[in-house]
Amino acid sequence: MKKSKFIWYNGKLVPWEKANTHVLSHGLHYGTGIFEGIRAYSNKKDLYIFRLQDHYDRFFNSAKVAMMQVPYSQKVLEKATIDLLKKNKLKDCYIRPLAFIGEGAIGINPGKNKINMIIAAFEWGRYLGEDGISKGIRMKISSYARMSVNSFMTKSKISGNYINSVFAKREAVGLGYDEALLLDDDGYISEGTGENIYIVRNGEIKTTPVTSILEGITRDCVFKICADNNIRIKEQKFTRDELYIADEVFLSGTAAEITPVREVDDRGIGTGKPGKITQLIQKEYADIIKGINTKYKNWLTTV
Repeated sequence: MKKSKFIWYNGKLVPWEKANTHVLSHGLHYGTGIFEGIRAYSNKKDLYIFRLQDHYDRFFNSAKVAMMQVPYSQKVLEKATIDLLKKNKLKDCYIRPLAFIGEGAIGINPGKNKINMIIAAFEWGRYLGEDGISKGIRMKISSYARMSVNSFMTKSKISGNYINSVFAKREAVGLGYDEALLLDDDGYISEGTGENIYIVRNGEIKTTPVTSILEGITRDCVFKICADNNIRIKEQKFTRDELYIADEVFLSGTAAEITPVREVDDRGIGTGKPGKITQLIQKEYADIIKGINTKYKNWLTTV
C-alpha cells in the first residue's frame, strides 16, 4: 500500500496523517463498522471506478444488516469517491469506504454513539501478488471454519466478521501457503479469506451457493462472463476431495481479481498451471475493467 495525500473523513478532505479517531471508538473495540473494497483502473485515456454503484449498494445493505445509520446518502459518497481520486491524482488504485461507530458508550451496546465515515484511496497491487495472477497460488484448508450464519451476518462486510479471515490467513501464511480456504459448518468448501472459489471439471464450473459466503460483486462478473462464453456454471456445494481432483481452481474478488490456484493442501491442481477456462475468464475480466469490452460500460464510472 502506498500512502496518498488525502482521506475523505466525515465530509472533509484531510491529510492522510491527520485522519485520526479516538482510541475509545466503539468500532475499534468491538468491530462495529462496515466497509467496502472498490478498485479503479486506468487505460491510456481514462480512469474508471469499477461498479461504483454496486459496491455502495452493498455498503448500504451491510449498514442495514448491522443496524447502522450511515450519515451520508449514497449519491454523496459516490461523488466524494470520485472527488477523492481527482484530489489525490490517482490512477490504478484501491478504494476503502468505512463507516464505524465512534466514542461515547463503551459497553457492548453503542447506544447513540456517533457514526463516522471515511473513504480512503491509494495505490495497492494485486492482493495475492503478480505471480499469483500469472502462475497460480498455493492454498491450505484452514483449521478455522467459516463463521456460521446463525452466529454472524455472513452477507455483510461487517468489520468484526473479518477476524475469522485474519485467523485463517495468518495460519496459512505461517505454514508457508499463500492463502487459506475455509469450510462451512457441514464440512463443504465455503470460500477464501476474502475471495469466492470455483472449481472446473470437464469444462463446467461449480461454485459455492450463496449460503455461508459473501455475495461477491466479482463473482457476479464471473457469471456474466460464463454466460457470454457459453460456459456452464452452477451453484452447488462441493467437498475438499472434489476440489483436489478438479481440472482447474480459481478465486475471484475485488482485491484478488481472478486468481488461479495451482495447489491445495500440497496436492497439485490439474497440470499445476492456470487452465484454459481460468485464463479465458481472466482475459475477459481484464477487458471489462479497462473498458475494452464495451458491453459492460455501464459498470464503469469515469473519473
